[in-house]
Amino acid sequence: MGVSTVYLSKTEVQDLLKVSPFGMWRLPRQHKDFPAPQDDPHHRAFDPEPAGQVWDATALYLWAAETPEFRHRGAHLARPVPGQRQPGRHLGYRDTPHGPATDWHTGIGVIRMLHTTDSGAASSAAIDLAAESNREIVTVCALYGDLGHTGPALVAADTAQPRIEYEARWGDVADLVGQPLPWWPGLLRRPEVVRQWQPGAAAVVAQVPAEDRETALRKAARNPAFRADARTALTNMADQIRNQRVEGVASEIKIFGDHAARLQTRMVVAARHDESTHPIEVLEEDDDVEDVLATGWRAIATSTQPDAVVATDIALGYHPHLLPYGRFTDVLAKQGTVAERWSRRLTMCDPTAVHATLAEGKQVEAFFVDPLTDMPVVRTKADGSKGPQWLFYAPLALPASRDELASVVLYGTVWITTTDGQVHPAPCTPGEHLWWGDGWGDRPTEAAHVVNQLLDDLTRPVSLRYHWDNAPAGLTALFNEEHKQGTEVTRATLLHARMTPPTPRR
Repeated sequence: MGVSTVYLSKTEVQDLLKVSPFGMWRLPRQHKDFPAPQDDPHHRAFDPEPAGQVWDATALYLWAAETPEFRHRGAHLARPVPGQRQPGRHLGYRDTPHGPATDWHTGIGVIRMLHTTDSGAASSAAIDLAAESNREIVTVCALYGDLGHTGPALVAADTAQPRIEYEARWGDVADLVGQPLPWWPGLLRRPEVVRQWQPGAAAVVAQVPAEDRETALRKAARNPAFRADARTALTNMADQIRNQRVEGVASEIKIFGDHAARLQTRMVVAARHDESTHPIEVLEEDDDVEDVLATGWRAIATSTQPDAVVATDIALGYHPHLLPYGRFTDVLAKQGTVAERWSRRLTMCDPTAVHATLAEGKQVEAFFVDPLTDMPVVRTKADGSKGPQWLFYAPLALPASRDELASVVLYGTVWITTTDGQVHPAPCTPGEHLWWGDGWGDRPTEAAHVVNQLLDDLTRPVSLRYHWDNAPAGLTALFNEEHKQGTEVTRATLLHARMTPPTPRR
């Protein structure tokens, strides 16, 4: 979140400052620090009228607050704090369309503290209050989402000029209120939590709400159609997500709390998470546990249960290495290509959960499985000017064989042909991708590293760790060339490239 940028025309500046055209002409001559105008950034080249001069509304509004002659026209929370003032008081909790809020009566009027980091929330709330002709609330503050020198950073908007947002200091608001202000960690800024707070009260202890992924995984874990190892895998991932979510709240409290204590800012932590339910014990991820979890996730991914579709999609994003699938890949389904040659061995099948993740949002023609690698494959229908596509996950390794890599074909991704006549998408881990050509400074070390490993052992599970260091320079240079789609590179060419030393830089 940040301060919204608004620009004012010359007429709008005059209205804000209540000056005549002549007074406007005099301003930069009388005040050397008067904000300079700029060309309208929203002006389009093809507009019939020439670009006009505009002023940054926030800069102008803050300038006015710091300039004695126009102070009463400037930002409320940027004006000098009144010298003699009565202590403010807490007016209680308010439900608003923009999030939970607390109101505070001060010497300058009521300040509404909006407990949200939504962009534009301060201005939107101030605009609504101005439309209601609310004369009590003078300023709305929302959280910036970061820390300032005097406490959590704030964005403010005055109801007198609700379109203009500006940064405000937590300490200045606390001085006006006359007491420390409450702050809630993000996941506990819920109406039922915020409304419980009162000045001087202890922090409210609240449960961190479950997020959608955790809820979906726990629902799937209750499905009796899944076998025991699958339910264990589902529950374990849900518990991990839960722990991380609660740890995020604890970390946020520590960061903001330590900052307040170190700088003696006037802030109190108004809510804390329930530590009695955290952390949840999860399975330690050693090799044996990884095998159990991977077995369970494979059962889920190959299930036809609707719950399995959602769970598989979550797992692919959260911990894809537990699933036996590599990088998502799509290539055009054209006759005469290496993909068409590969597709001849595919077996049509009923869709599973992992097929559904491949087909998400697409018009599907048929579902397949590669009988040699067990990889799921989807063929889509033509979509407008775009022809049908093959969608699949790259294998993590090629099937056991005594044959060798015969050639590499570059078509959408890297393909491997073998000496026994088979064709495979090249193995690739989930977090990487195989490509070639000029990468604008990046180099295709992934493809070079995979091919280097397969030249020595066609069936080894590939590793892409430190590919940028371990890929042979000659192979990297070969794949860095702009090869046409469908280019085939023979084994002899690949071996020669691998043995070619890098060209020295001049």
